[in-house]
Amino acid sequence: MDYTLAMYKSPDYEELAFTLLLEHLVAIGYPPEILAYKYDPTFPTRGLVFDALYGNLLKVDSHGNLLVCAHGFRFLKGAEILHYYPNKFIQRDDMKRFHILNTLFNLTEAHLYACLVDFFTNCSRYVNMFQDVREAMDHVHLSGCLKEKTLENLEKYVVKDPRVPLLLSRMKEVGKIFLATNSDYTYTDAIMSYLFDFSNEDKADVPQRPWRSYFDLIVVDTRKPLFFAEGTVLRQVDTDTGKLRIGTYTGPLQHCAVYSGGSSDVVCDLLGVKGKDILYMGDHIFGDILKSKKRQGWRTFLVVPELARELQVWTEKSELFEELRSLDVFLAELYQHLDSGSSERPDISSIKRRIQKVTHEMDMCYGKMGSLFRCGSRQTLFANQLMRYADLYAASFINFLYYPFSYLFRAPPVLMAHESTVEHSRLDSGDMVAALPPWLAQHGDPSQQVPQDSSGEEEDDGEA
Repeated sequence: MDYTLAMYKSPDYEELAFTLLLEHLVAIGYPPEILAYKYDPTFPTRGLVFDALYGNLLKVDSHGNLLVCAHGFRFLKGAEILHYYPNKFIQRDDMKRFHILNTLFNLTEAHLYACLVDFFTNCSRYVNMFQDVREAMDHVHLSGCLKEKTLENLEKYVVKDPRVPLLLSRMKEVGKIFLATNSDYTYTDAIMSYLFDFSNEDKADVPQRPWRSYFDLIVVDTRKPLFFAEGTVLRQVDTDTGKLRIGTYTGPLQHCAVYSGGSSDVVCDLLGVKGKDILYMGDHIFGDILKSKKRQGWRTFLVVPELARELQVWTEKSELFEELRSLDVFLAELYQHLDSGSSERPDISSIKRRIQKVTHEMDMCYGKMGSLFRCGSRQTLFANQLMRYADLYAASFINFLYYPFSYLFRAPPVLMAHESTVEHSRLDSGDMVAALPPWLAQHGDPSQQVPQDSSGEEEDDGEA
């Protein structure tokens, strides 16, 4: 539900969560001076890694190679990075030290780490700091204080879109819809009632009706990602009181009923569906997309609200990426007539400096930590996991409103490095080598040499 059906207004919602986190840290003994920090929406991005040993925020690629490194709000360069990470590389499977911040709720957490590291300069207790922030995050969410503040001013914090009931009503005409959320029933009911209440609107796209009628199955308190493994006991919710009824529910699916707990297996059984019959939509790359894909084989749709901003920058600053591509081509041409017997060593220092400058300029167009998906021409860990586990992704599930439900989504073909060197339209089997430049036929295009993971093992998903 959160960040899928219910989109929270940014940066208002993050500012609220950030303030509550600071107040809790002060309540457990942190200096009250930290309350002077304010949430800066231009600083954090999702997919960062927090190094609990050194207190650094890192942006990495899928192999753990460092792309960006910040200590507090100070970005480290060259020798400073090598001091902490001699190979500019981290072992992502060391999950006691490296913690991936992949959810939209993690944006405030990432900014808070930067603030505390900035405040406690040269501190040797970053591990304790990490534990305190994680406990504060748990408190803000589990105690209900964030939810209470949100419900006090829904117009300020929650996006209300009249297209939501219209799309769900159309979906329900052709298939089954279920809602699975980690939130409790009381909060879910309040948020969903607000989203589906258009009684004061002059023109409504669909007749007013209870929000529960849009779903065939509603499950709260799912405790994802546990929901996609063994799950918990399935119990029915008394929708009048919000309390759970005694005993495990083992009966058939009831219309407009609400359940608590359960598992993905229970959902399949109650709906009479399995595997690829389901298109599961969520915003959490690990708790929603990766687990539903690997555990159940469900088709997956990842909601990425940042995509609207990413596309805007990508369109407006396309000339920067084109310059990066031209620099790669120019770099390749310097080595065009050289081989292992050549003693000549081209001076590429100026090209490397220009690549670094253009990459930095591109990153700053997105924010202080750069793009969610890339750093120059290199993809981030988040981008890699999105491409690997999400069948579809978009800024909002509302995009489905503009496609027929019979639409066949197919991924565009992606060429491997060796395949991109061949122009099929100009070749036949007899003159393939002759049609290529001699240097390319013998050695391949240097600009297309992509480093690959040669371990031969499946990448560890870590926390994702």
